[in-house]
Amino acid sequence: MSQTAVELQHVFDTIVLHTREVLPQLERHEFQRTDSLRALGANSIDRADILIMTLESLGLNLPMMDMAKAENIGELATIIHGKA
Repeated sequence: MSQTAVELQHVFDTIVLHTREVLPQLERHEFQRTDSLRALGANSIDRADILIMTLESLGLNLPMMDMAKAENIGELATIIHGKA
């Protein structure tokens, strides 16, 4: 696996970690890159919390609007990774 792929996987794993913290009912869910936070039951406040926690964990300060167009967790990870 390339360094870029490893870094992208780390971003994805960080999103999953914080999604499980915010939505504990997903503890046993097997996350896929195509999963939508909204479809998994995250309301707008949950989604904002997940994003803020993820960015803090990764030591990033990005405008929330940069990530608004992500349709799923995989796209969100790609956007965050690309801005890092």
